[in-house]
Amino acid sequence: MGRREAELVPLTPSNPVGVAVRRPHVRSRASLWTFAFTAAVGFLLVNVVDPYSGATAATFSPTTSRFGTQPIQQLSVEGSYTTTVTREAVSVKAKPKPPPPPPKPAPSSSSGGSSSNNSGGGGGAPAAGTPDPGSAQAVAYKMVHDRGWGDDQYNCLVSLWNRESGWNVYAYNAGSGAYGIPQALPGSKMSSAGPDWQNSAATQITWGLGYITGRYSTPCGAWDHSQSTGWY
Repeated sequence: MGRREAELVPLTPSNPVGVAVRRPHVRSRASLWTFAFTAAVGFLLVNVVDPYSGATAATFSPTTSRFGTQPIQQLSVEGSYTTTVTREAVSVKAKPKPPPPPPKPAPSSSSGGSSSNNSGGGGGAPAAGTPDPGSAQAVAYKMVHDRGWGDDQYNCLVSLWNRESGWNVYAYNAGSGAYGIPQALPGSKMSSAGPDWQNSAATQITWGLGYITGRYSTPCGAWDHSQSTGWY
């Protein structure tokens, strides 16, 4: 605030020498009240316009429990109670054994009759029926009977080579290297029966029947061995 000069006052009994006396500054006090009122109103208006202007996030978290050390909920019941636990009886039954398999039918000879040279097998293979003319099985049927064997031996031979090669002259076992209808191992062994051993059913069958005769006597002997071991 600016400096004010002292005002002269007339001589009075209380001021006989006319000394200048500074009067209270009434206007400056009124200005202070005006300024305070204006500031209060401005602060109020700022908070009304922007209610979040004075909001600040708390920089601390309370460390006291909401309920202090008192339990949140407490229930007291008078009297004593006993709970009885019972166990139901359990019975265990043994798993029933499966019924035994039906007995295998006794092997029967085919209608074509068997020759006296039936050593080495009982002819237990299923009937193969009459082969298609010109097929590899038709070639084998004639060779079997030319050797004096009956249809029972032919049935065993059909079952044996169905398992080995499916009567495919080009059948090849990549694991063992066996080849052809009789699955000769190696396939080049069949060259002793003819130079066309790689693609001739007759050459492969001739060699195969010779191998069976020398090792198992008959096709049914070879079939029985294949049944028990998986190979012949």
